[in-house]
Amino acid sequence: MTFLFAINPVSGGTDKTVWENGIQTYFADSPHTVHQFYLDGKTDNETIPQQIEQHKPDCVVAAGGDGTIKLVAEHLLNTSILLGILPVGSANGMARELGIHTDVHGSLDTLVNGISKRVDVVSVNDGESCLHLSDIGLNAQLVKYYQRNNLRGKLGYLRGVIKVLHKHRLMKVSITVGDECIHRAAFMIVLANARMYGTGAVINPDGDVSDGKFEVIIFRRLSIGEILKLFWRFQPFDPKKIEIIPATSVSIETHRKAYFQVDGEYRGQITTLKANIRPGALTIRVPEPTTPKPAELSEPALARYIG
Repeated sequence: MTFLFAINPVSGGTDKTVWENGIQTYFADSPHTVHQFYLDGKTDNETIPQQIEQHKPDCVVAAGGDGTIKLVAEHLLNTSILLGILPVGSANGMARELGIHTDVHGSLDTLVNGISKRVDVVSVNDGESCLHLSDIGLNAQLVKYYQRNNLRGKLGYLRGVIKVLHKHRLMKVSITVGDECIHRAAFMIVLANARMYGTGAVINPDGDVSDGKFEVIIFRRLSIGEILKLFWRFQPFDPKKIEIIPATSVSIETHRKAYFQVDGEYRGQITTLKANIRPGALTIRVPEPTTPKPAELSEPALARYIG
């Protein structure tokens, strides 16, 4: 195979030397062909297709966080080129969702020895693609604060939470799914193609990136304790305080401008959000699934495994 690595040198705020050396070492005696280039945050939408045209890769590998993965993926939609992931961002939500190892050797081994999995993509507003999670309201405001202040890591999230909680307000929204329109007051609304945020907080436990639909998650009640669960203690929200609606398309109208983010990238304030599913639009290299041996399971798990 021919691998083309798109490396984001600033993802996660850490030195990428270990990863670059790891790539060279892993493929040193390999029959595979490897090319690398660096993203600069300015000309990437021109550079990525140029690199693809030049090297004709079988797999383009996004070395970065969720924003980097989204950027690269948008150039591979509905093509035969595979997407690979090296999770070197500050919050690697998509890699976590797909079970991709966070160490150098493990993630590289997935590229070579893993399997190819077709996943859905959510198209939002003017055709922008969401692989993972988009939302309006409280979390998008946090993303804005986080990026504007160049914060990193768990401490950065906590500082952002404290800042945003002082300003959060309920939104009045109208949500149309199919022929039904509902009206709600909510702190935030998530379009979830996956199960969890990059922090590991599971907000959509039945989510599946390959099931041909996404979930509209309405957070109607919220407390400081629950916010800290989500962004600091990595625990899920109380399901009694959220509403989950499966959808293949949705239209959302807000009564005032609301903060909006896509896959961890802040996109400004909006009053209208339209989204629809694109089933199986992207193919990603993921670890080959393993089936636990019955002897390794507890009795309740063994019962589920057998029947």
